[in-house]
Amino acid sequence: MFEKNKEIVGKVNASLLAGDYEGFLSFCAEDVRWTIVGEKSVQGKDNIRQWMDQMAAENPEPPKFTVDNTFGEGESVAATGNMSMKDKDGKEGQYSFCDVYLFRDDKIIELNSYVVKTEAKHKTTSGA
Repeated sequence: MFEKNKEIVGKVNASLLAGDYEGFLSFCAEDVRWTIVGEKSVQGKDNIRQWMDQMAAENPEPPKFTVDNTFGEGESVAATGNMSMKDKDGKEGQYSFCDVYLFRDDKIIELNSYVVKTEAKHKTTSGA
């Protein structure tokens, strides 16, 4: 069960990277809920589609990201990685994320996204 769900998460991420939102939605149940923790929660494929269309209109360039780890058990899969995306003003920001998926009958029924803005890494020196 986990391996199949992990494979679906890989396809979901490939769709999102390509800006193929319908591809992403094809893996979701009709009553799916997507929560960006601390920001917004949207329920239902049609509502998520409208939300994604609105985001694409504001910023037609999809986020760029890498998935570093995928793990889970049974009906739950988590994917972690790093992402860059532009804000409403066109300024690119760096983020780390963890997406936690819950499945039912091979469809995503819940997606919780934890996204944290990160700063560029700076070289530190010790004062000697």
